Amino acid sequence: MTTTSQTASGRHRLFRRGFLSSTLLYAGMLLAIIVVMAPFVWLLISSVAAPVDLLRRPLAWIPQHISLDRFAELTFGSSPDANAEGFRAALINSSVIASAVTIVSLVVGMPAAYAFARLRFPGRGWLILAFMATYMLPPIALILPLYQIMAFLNLRDTQLALIIIYASFVTPFVIWIMRGYIATISSDFDDAARVDGCSRLGVLWRVIVPISLPGIFSTALLAFLMAWDEFLYALIMTQTTASKTLPVAINDFIGRHGLDFGLLATGGVIAALPPVVIAFVFQRYIVAGLASGGVKG
Repeated sequence: MTTTSQTASGRHRLFRRGFLSSTLLYAGMLLAIIVVMAPFVWLLISSVAAPVDLLRRPLAWIPQHISLDRFAELTFGSSPDANAEGFRAALINSSVIASAVTIVSLVVGMPAAYAFARLRFPGRGWLILAFMATYMLPPIALILPLYQIMAFLNLRDTQLALIIIYASFVTPFVIWIMRGYIATISSDFDDAARVDGCSRLGVLWRVIVPISLPGIFSTALLAFLMAWDEFLYALIMTQTTASKTLPVAINDFIGRHGLDFGLLATGGVIAALPPVVIAFVFQRYIVAGLASGGVKG
């Protein structure tokens, strides 16, 4: 009888301990979600709230007046405002620049990543560290020489200048990520393809790329976001709407004598939509790429 009571008491203590730990875990997760999501929720609310609601004290999470006029102003040109026109031009510029940088980085980075993962050559370790060193250097240390180079090439205030600069630090990132992903794929696939007569490039294109699609999609999204969100180089290198990107255009909403917080929030929401849409459309590949590393060798 005593043994049965002790067993029941032990199970009760274990249940209480497990219940307490689960409660603390879920409470921590809920707190983290609130902390992370609250700024984004407030950004969305501010983008549709009327100016009178944004100036109210105390602030209310649910605005009394909801309007989509700012979205129409920034996207469809319902007013001849210079900042709105610049924002629409910047939206096109950012799309072109980020897409071009992603394509260039993948085209250059995939063969390099395959070479670093599969080939053994002198200085291999130092060379990959040199690539990563260019990625880790602070932008402020490179802005002056890059500006002088672009001025010498007559590329200031052009999309091409930003594509070249962004590709210079996105490509090493792509090489580093895809090198680790390709290294997890069994080299037996390479050997089988080589026996069938494939060259190294044939193995990369016909074998490695199809197997690595989840990793490629994940890396492409990260590369796109790096080019899409970059601010410092775009601020220094661009002066007109011919090449301004979204972060710079949104910064233009901050005037010397005032701040249009509503337009600022609306621009932030619009700027966040393309990456969110891309992530949603390709979520199956992205999750697979982040969760697995191919076939282990």
